[in-house]
This record gives sequence, C-alpha cells and structure tokens, in this order.
Amino acid sequence: MARRLVIIGGDAAGMSAAAQARRMASVDELEIVAFERGSRTSYSACGLPYLIGGLVETPDRLVARTPQEHRAKGIEVRIRHEVAAIDTHASKVKVHDLDHDRESVVHYDELLIATGASGIVPPWPGIDAEGVLQLRTLEDAAKVEQRLVAGAQRAVVVGAGYIGLEVAEGLLARGLDVTVVERLDAPMGAALDADMAAAVADAMRRAGIDLRLGTAVTGFTVIDGRVTAVESAAGSVLADLVVIGLGVRANAELARAAGIGVGEAGGIIVDDHLRTGTPHVWAAGDCVESRHRITGRAVVLALGTHANKQGRAAGTNIAGGEASFGGVLGTAITKFQHLEIARTGLTEREAAAAGFDALGITTEAPSRAHYYPGAQSMRIKVVFERRTGRFLGAQIVGLEGAGKRIDVLATALWTGMTVQEMGGMDLSYAPPFSPVWDPVLLAAGKAASKL
Repeated sequence: MARRLVIIGGDAAGMSAAAQARRMASVDELEIVAFERGSRTSYSACGLPYLIGGLVETPDRLVARTPQEHRAKGIEVRIRHEVAAIDTHASKVKVHDLDHDRESVVHYDELLIATGASGIVPPWPGIDAEGVLQLRTLEDAAKVEQRLVAGAQRAVVVGAGYIGLEVAEGLLARGLDVTVVERLDAPMGAALDADMAAAVADAMRRAGIDLRLGTAVTGFTVIDGRVTAVESAAGSVLADLVVIGLGVRANAELARAAGIGVGEAGGIIVDDHLRTGTPHVWAAGDCVESRHRITGRAVVLALGTHANKQGRAAGTNIAGGEASFGGVLGTAITKFQHLEIARTGLTEREAAAAGFDALGITTEAPSRAHYYPGAQSMRIKVVFERRTGRFLGAQIVGLEGAGKRIDVLATALWTGMTVQEMGGMDLSYAPPFSPVWDPVLLAAGKAASKL
C-alpha cells in the first residue's frame, strides 16, 4: 500500500515539495494530498504589486500551476479546504471543507506543514472598513482593482518596506495621488541603513509621493462603512483606498496547538532537512525558522526563494532522498521606478545588534566604463568585521545595472570571504557592462584599506 503524504498549504513550499516528491516516487509508492484554503495554487505573490500597477496583464499570468495541472501530475489538490487541527499521536488531520461546511479526518504517514505567513494588521480603530486592504493574495489584488475601477483617487500606503514601496509605485502608475506613511525615520528602514535609505526617500518624493516618515498610524476615519482618512498623531490624510504593508508573521499556530515546536522568532522549528521535532512531521516555507548564516540565530524570512528551496528539499527527503537547506542571508532586491535597491547579510545596524565590532564603508561608482554611453552611478555599502575583515553584509542603491550585483556579494558572503579576498575576485569586464574595476571590487578594496 502506498504511503500518504498530506500537505497543508498549496503555494510555493507546499507544491514545490509535492512536485519534487512526485518526481521521485510514483503514485503506487506515495499518495500526495494537498489542502489549500484558498482557491488557487502555486502563484507568485511577489508579482501582485505589478498586477495592480498594470505591468502584469491578468491574474492568471501569476499562476505557475493550477490545481488541475497538479492533479494531472498525480497530486490530489483540494482547494477551499482548511486544516483545522493536527493530531500527531493518531497521525491525522481534521479538515474543513469551506464550500460545503463539512469536516472530515484524513490519515497521514508523512505530514508537511506549509502554512505560510500572514500580514501584520494592528487592531487600529476602523481597520475593518471597506477600502482598507492588504496585498497578500490574488483575492486581495482583486479587491484593490475593484476600488480602482470604482474611481479611487487618493491612496495611502501604510509601511514603506518592500511591499509598501512596490504598491506605491503601482498605484502612482495608475494615476492616483499616493501618500506613504512610515513610523520609522526612513523608507526600507528594516532593510537598509539610514544613509542608504536616503536615496530611496529622495526618489519617492521626486516621483510625487507624499512620504511621511516618523509617523505612526493610530486609526482610520470611517463614514458609512468606508474609509475616508488615515489618522496619525501628526494629523489625518484623506484616502479612499488604504493598503497596509507592515510585514508578516509566520502562520505557526496550527503547529503550536498540535505540540509541534515553535521558536522564539515565531516560526516552526526545523532542522536543515526540514524535519520538525515530531516524528513524520515536516515544515517548510514562510512558516518556519531558518538559520542565519552570519549570526547563527533562528530567523523568519518570508521570501519565495527560500520557500521554493525548502519545499524542494523537504519533498526530496520525504520521498527517501537526501537534501538539506543551507540557511539564509536575507538577500533581497526591489526597485522604485528606475531606482534599484538590494541587500544581503547584515546592515551596519544589525551587525552591531548581533555583537559584531563592525564598520560600514560606502563607495560610489559607475555601472559601465565612464566613456561608454548610459553609465549610471550606484552606491555600495560594505559591512565588515573591523578586526578580521570578515565580510558581514552589503547594500546597493543605484540605477540600471546596480541591483543584481548584490548576487556577487551574496556569493562572497555565502562562502565566508573577507573583504581582502573579495578585492581580488575575478569578475568580468567590458565597457558596456563594467569599468575595469567593477563597483563590487572597488567597494571591497576600499573596505580592505580601512583594516
């Protein structure tokens, strides 16, 4: 008789695991049942800001595989089914069929928890008003689109992190008056040091965004059930559309209630093979804690790159193979209009908080040879340990050609290089692509000279 793998969650981690397990084990060897409380599977939440901005034509463009396509591969997908409880002693899950309001109990031999994360929504007065939204799912994007079609003209984005920045850009492109309210003193304040974030603030204001920093939201004005303004200690901002982008929390309560270990960072505790401490129970994606390769600490980092890698590793191991997940650096990239923004590892602020005697050095350099048309300036900040030169992290802010250089820096960080070693890396050169001394090499060399 085939073993049964039950998966809770039908998006990146869950369905990557399902697909990988199916590649390695036939239907006769492994039955795979995935429960998804939403109506879609395997779609790119990262593309949602570009959907509402009009760069992505239809929601279907963001869907990698439909439930029907998964079923054709021998994976039983049950959409609109929410797992309400896990019984690890009996190896069963209780499932609620949302469309028919029925409950059932399903046995598993192996269980993968891939419940993802949920947006942080403070209990502000008026938070449930019509027009106050998040942007986490395709359903959320449809609600935003409905507000735009209905004639929304004034939008307020609460939070100036990755999602806030991308949503603000999209709404601006749709012709709305956009205000961004951020309680920190800089946009991208959790991702960049203040000296690097200043260029992001300048770009947003030049584009016409009313950027209000150091401003904490206190609630919303609601008339006839609809939002009309965002309230703060600094005053109110008129709005007929509000999008909240304050980060996420791991959906770990289902695991916690079942006695499965949840860590101090708020995610499910797993080892490098994605095993929990409970036999035959695995977890992957935004709901788990990962090891930060620089600090060694457990962190929750909700990124699609991690979720897909973890899902694939979990699927390999569940099917009897051998795979591990090597940890995280927090490498990420985004943009605002023409400005590219990227980071990896620790900021100078984070390095100090982690106990490192760290120094940050910033370099400005062109993206191409100075004489070649189209050269653009970029700033690279390298953070390193003062005594040893150990590379700890980097940030990049610049125009075209800047952002993806973060991958070179992330590779150096992954392998544990010092800034002295980085300065000698053999990087490509041709005038259309780089100066003789690539900005990465210049930044590393400047850092090494400070040792």
